[in-house]
Amino acid sequence: MKVVLQNLTKKFPNRNKKIKTDVIAVDNFDFTIPDGELIGLLGPSGCGKSTTLNLISGLLKPTSGKIIFGDDDVTGLPPENRGVGLVFQNYALYPHLTVRQNIIFPLENLRGKDRMTKDEMNAKALEIARLVQIDGLMDRKPSELSGGQQQRVAIARALVKMPKVLLLDEPLSNLDARLRLQTREEIKRIQRETGITTVFVTHDQDEAMSISDRIVVMKDGVLQQIGKPQEVYDEPVNQFVAQFLGTPPISIYEGSVKNGGLYIGDERVLTVSAPDGDVNVGIRPEGYILDENGPFTCRLHNVEVMGRDISIVSSHEKSQTPINRSIISAENRVDLSSGTVKFSLKPAKTYLFDKKTGARIPFEVK
Repeated sequence: MKVVLQNLTKKFPNRNKKIKTDVIAVDNFDFTIPDGELIGLLGPSGCGKSTTLNLISGLLKPTSGKIIFGDDDVTGLPPENRGVGLVFQNYALYPHLTVRQNIIFPLENLRGKDRMTKDEMNAKALEIARLVQIDGLMDRKPSELSGGQQQRVAIARALVKMPKVLLLDEPLSNLDARLRLQTREEIKRIQRETGITTVFVTHDQDEAMSISDRIVVMKDGVLQQIGKPQEVYDEPVNQFVAQFLGTPPISIYEGSVKNGGLYIGDERVLTVSAPDGDVNVGIRPEGYILDENGPFTCRLHNVEVMGRDISIVSSHEKSQTPINRSIISAENRVDLSSGTVKFSLKPAKTYLFDKKTGARIPFEVK
């Protein structure tokens, strides 16, 4: 099911009575979710991603704009008539019901031509339980399940009516790191097998990039960038997107372009074709090349061994953060006694941003 959001806006009254302007949670959101894709809605806390999800589900009514499922305008439809499945962060399972009863519960509310017999409901529940691999737990109560198993029950309950759209609101937040990794792989598998259009809300960029066909990055209710995860990582439209994606994060330095040279401090680190002026320079962790004759010098603090790679921890007086991490091959050897480390920079992993707006400035390397 294709989902189209047209100029979607949601405003809330300001709780501060002295401020008469409304709080804009979602601002003129315009986006098409292709049929059968898994979309990661990504951004920091308070950016409007959960509000957007609740607008799609019908739990909230938009201040303006339209929501279209396929060819149908569902903006005014209540949640129960939209054909959506919802999975929340806290699972929201019925503690007094078994796994089987929790999964069957949505089917018991079907009426008319959709009404099912008890045998049909049991068969459907078992089919979905097998899909999420909990068919051996059908007679247990939620208190007898692990966090990951409870999450699978919540997903099964959302899937049992085969919704047109599956909406997941930070479903992995309550799981430990190892279980999160396992469960997100399961969610991707289930989505591929069912082909249901899915929106996955998270503030965890690793999660979004690993699970999504496409990611939507939000900030303060405004859509910043849409694209395939690797494309957004490689080609961020602004400094916010560049800083939000990536682990370790991108390093940002105060720099300038003068007479065809990109300078960080007094060092000319690249020869570029770009307008002269002050800029912010972003360098991805993998954008550094260890080079004893390199043009960029940093103060060396430590080397962290990561197995296949090593992380060089350094600092620079023009950096906007106290430390920066550079990821290089473990085959390299770093002399900690020197106190400094020199790098050459990979142009494709180096970005220029406008100091005032944060917009990315295109450049060419000469």
